Formats: sequence, structure tokens, C-alpha cells
Amino acid sequence: MAAAVAEYRREQSLPLPGSSAALYNNLSVLRLPGPQPQRFSAVHGPSLSLLSAAAAGLGLSHRQLPAREPGMGLSAALLTQAAWCVLPSRVLLVLTSQKGIQMYEADGSVLVYWHALDVAEHPPAQAVFARGIAAVGERFICVGTNVTVSEVLEQHGAAVTDIAAEQGRAPDGAGDLVSADDAGTLCVWSAGEEFRLVSKVPACGCTCSSVALWHGTVAAGFGNGQIRLYEAASGRLRAQVNAHARWINALDLAPETGKLLSGAEDSFVHIWKLSRNPDTDDVEIQHCHAERVPDTQVCGARFCDPEGNSFAVTGYDLSEIFRYSRV
Repeated sequence: MAAAVAEYRREQSLPLPGSSAALYNNLSVLRLPGPQPQRFSAVHGPSLSLLSAAAAGLGLSHRQLPAREPGMGLSAALLTQAAWCVLPSRVLLVLTSQKGIQMYEADGSVLVYWHALDVAEHPPAQAVFARGIAAVGERFICVGTNVTVSEVLEQHGAAVTDIAAEQGRAPDGAGDLVSADDAGTLCVWSAGEEFRLVSKVPACGCTCSSVALWHGTVAAGFGNGQIRLYEAASGRLRAQVNAHARWINALDLAPETGKLLSGAEDSFVHIWKLSRNPDTDDVEIQHCHAERVPDTQVCGARFCDPEGNSFAVTGYDLSEIFRYSRV
């Protein structure tokens, strides 16, 4: 790997009301247009920390959103993930837990939908949870589980870890949604009134914890520290990088530039550039930047703008969000 030039500098961090749990993809950023404050969220136990802050760290506000089951009083389930889903008509904050799926207005003020997982159908020894959230198309929100629910896309034999929608322009037949699971299986789907399986990468025996999809290329982060790039239409492996020394917990894409952000348990965050060779049509990945977050087990990493000029990081048991911007 070539030595990277320091392109980003540390900015003022944002204090969290509670620390971040050791979960995959435990950071969500709502990128709002113009000068509006950015919104951040991170999961800790049965509650979600919500923050709103301007680019310079001014005007900071935060609150805790407890995940309570409707009609169950103070009963709360452990959250597994939270993410904002941006649809053409509205923005929803989606929470997944051991009990089900909750959808709120973007600021977390109003619960608009609740889908309970049918725990009674499964043996007491089997954990039941939802995990993996993505908005796709004009009106679909997809959520992964480790059990069978509702409109099911039954291709995964292990618990779903992450779901991602196409963030660029997909070539014809390449699909617009990818899902991953604990066994390393990847499934690419074409969304619509009926979801259709486009391609499937068989289980590799190593957890795929995070995925991204950009211009028909699937980027997948694995527990062995590798990032693998696949052709979405065929499932063919196009590139492989030993990106981290330990488990990768987060990937994110900057849709305007093709920058890929990866964060792992080795305390490093890396930025890569995805591209296609115009002569050979090969998918290429170039290392752009390395950032060490000292004494931190990175569990969430997200770009804060569509060009990838800034990003944010959370770490296990860390009560702040680190932010970085391009020099």
C-alpha cells in the first residue's frame, strides 16, 4: 500500500449524551442541503443519541431517544442500528432492535410506524433481532433480520448484517440494492413491486459486516480486514485489498466522487477512491488517506457530505463523535 498524504484534519468533536455501543455501522449522518445543521445519531443500549450541529460545531443540540415498544409502558429493547432513510417525499429515522422495527419522523419526535418481530415463533435460545437499513427507489425501506418477516427476500442463511442502496447510476441489469450476512453471503437485488435477485456471492465463512453499492460495483468489508469489490450484475470478484489489521465495522461511500470510507477495530480509518479503467473496464481502488484514531475501536464511520470532503467517526464506549475535514 502506498504511503498516503494527510489530506484531512481533526475538527472539534461532538459530545454524545451516551457512549457508542460496539455495533456494526454505529453512526448515521443525515446530510441536509445548504447551511442547515447536520444530524448525527449513535446507538447505546436501549436508546439512541441524536445530535444536531452546524459545520463549525456551533448551535449544538442533543437528545436521547429511548426505543420503547408501543403499548408496553417502560419496556425497552436493545437497539441494533439506526439510520435516516431519505425518500423523495419524506425523511424517516429508522431504528432496529431485538423486538422489531420503528420508524420516526426525521427529528425523532413522532413514531409513525412499528413492526414487531414474532418472537413467539422461535425457540427461547435463538436471539431475534433486526439489523441493516436502506431506502431504495421512491417508496421502499428495506430492513434485514435474522428471522423471516413480512415481505421476505429469502436468500440469506445467516443473520443479515447490512443493506445498502445504489448511490450512483447503476448500469442496466446491475440491480440497485445489496444485502450481506454473517456468513459472508452477498445478494444483489433489483427493486420494484417485486424484488428480483440479480446475483449472489456465496458464503465465504467470514462475516461481511458492511456493504456499499456505487455505479454497479459492490464494496464489501469483512471481519478479516479485507475490502472486496464485486461486479453487481454478475457477482464476479474484481478487486481485493487487505485494508485493515482487524475486523471492519463500517463502510461508506461519497456518491459524487466514488470515495470509500472504511473503519475498523484496528483504530484506523482509511479513505479509498473507486474508479473504472476506461481501457479495460476493470474496477480499480486507490488508497487516498489513513487516519489513526488512538485507543479507539472504530464502530461507525460516515462521510458528512456527498463529495467526501468531511467525515465523522464513532468508537466503542466513546462519548464523542470525532469529525475530520479536508485541508
